[in-house]
Amino acid sequence: MKTMSNDELKSEILRLTREYSKRVHASNRPAYDNSDLEFVTGSTTVPYAGRVFDEDEVEAAVSSALDFWLTLGPEGEKFERGLAEFLGVRSSVLCNSGSSANLLAVSALTSHKLPQKKRLLPGDEVITAASGFPTTVAPILQNGLTAVFIDVDPKTGNARSEQLEDAYVPGKTKAVMMAHALGNPFDISTTLQFCKKNDLWLIEDNCDALGSTYTIPRDHALQKHFPKAVRNQDGSLTKPTGSWGDLSSQSFYPPHHITMGEGGAVNIVNDIKLRTLVESFRDWGRDCWCPSGVSGTCNKRFGWNLGQLPDGYDHKYIYTHLGYNLKPMDFQAAIGLQQLQKLDRFNAARRENWHRLREGLKASSNWLDFQIPTHAKEDYASREFQWEISGVRTNPAWFGFGIRVKPNPMFSRNDLATALGRSQIDCRMLFGGNLVKQPAFIEVAKTKPEAIRSLNQLEGADDIMNNFLFVGVYPGLTTQMNEHISSVINSFVQSKVIMVAGELVP
Repeated sequence: MKTMSNDELKSEILRLTREYSKRVHASNRPAYDNSDLEFVTGSTTVPYAGRVFDEDEVEAAVSSALDFWLTLGPEGEKFERGLAEFLGVRSSVLCNSGSSANLLAVSALTSHKLPQKKRLLPGDEVITAASGFPTTVAPILQNGLTAVFIDVDPKTGNARSEQLEDAYVPGKTKAVMMAHALGNPFDISTTLQFCKKNDLWLIEDNCDALGSTYTIPRDHALQKHFPKAVRNQDGSLTKPTGSWGDLSSQSFYPPHHITMGEGGAVNIVNDIKLRTLVESFRDWGRDCWCPSGVSGTCNKRFGWNLGQLPDGYDHKYIYTHLGYNLKPMDFQAAIGLQQLQKLDRFNAARRENWHRLREGLKASSNWLDFQIPTHAKEDYASREFQWEISGVRTNPAWFGFGIRVKPNPMFSRNDLATALGRSQIDCRMLFGGNLVKQPAFIEVAKTKPEAIRSLNQLEGADDIMNNFLFVGVYPGLTTQMNEHISSVINSFVQSKVIMVAGELVP
């Protein structure tokens, strides 16, 4: 029997890997590529999100593992380039989670290498939204800064941008950091103009919105800030979320638009010098920017004179920040590269699932509100919205389908959530609800009251905390699952409403 060469042996291993994946992981294929997926009403679970992959990702992971590079390396470099190209930003830096990406983005802006007037210093204020995921806000507090909460609009899930001016304190406010709620872009037009006027940093938490886009019209004031961007035929400018501010973050946790298991990234939109700062905080705080396994990129490894170290101290062991170790592994990036190639089709499925739910739930619209795209009006017909006269448009790559229970005496959000659970339909709240009322933030307010400031009573955040949930739209949902969600919600609502004079009334 002929002995296989190493290349032949690896090729056979990968062939068998693909065969194994087809057999074992068939249920994880996207619904548009999985016509055999069985659905049994009341028995089959309908997840709110989940891993969607096929044999391409499994082969890529095994191939990388066989090469045994392990730490971030060639696959990571390729993924960073691919992600930056997709977003149209200068650079992307991989890390081990979206939460770490937020931490790195804020920490980078505290660097002593930045101009003093731009550097975030303890006690400086960062404006953020009162409702969302806690690790959008935690890095502000972890860096000794003050989080200033503005309220949110329950219809969009995003910050009330009209409150930015009231939250601003000259000399104290240094940045704005907000997330695109459930993939719905926040009001970038107002927010970015506010930041430009006051010379503030803008950090976009883009973890739930990879592939969402934002469009400004031809005559918009922000057009001058993007002179090299490619315009649409009518002169309008469309860019992905995550490419408008100074820095943005991504998450590749399984529920997100693409996954590598764990993982995240910081995107450097324009100023490439910020990449060195992000990398430093990610890589133990070191001054050296050489990738793993590489030495002497600066061509003077033993020629530096920094701090009080002896002249020529090894640059690979000079530390200019108090950093972390937040790198992912290279085989994760190999998975991400395969996912990135499928992102456009994944997002097309998300949008299709969202519209199917929106149409399927029309019968319940007297008692339920449905999240609307920012800058859209509530009117919805034939998969189209009416829009504000500003000409600004959003196209969310939805993370979920947001539902708000209107004020009524018949049922609550928790009643609806319970009914969904009984029918094997998974749902989630809008993460932390009103973050100010979370135990962690209450404790911060007690021990360090100057670290948190709220602009008002945060009634919108309370509304979301009490009345809002979302169900899934991810690419693994089949048409039957989608119809099941609509049927269960409509049946629940109809069972709770009151019949008065032969008509259903809220």
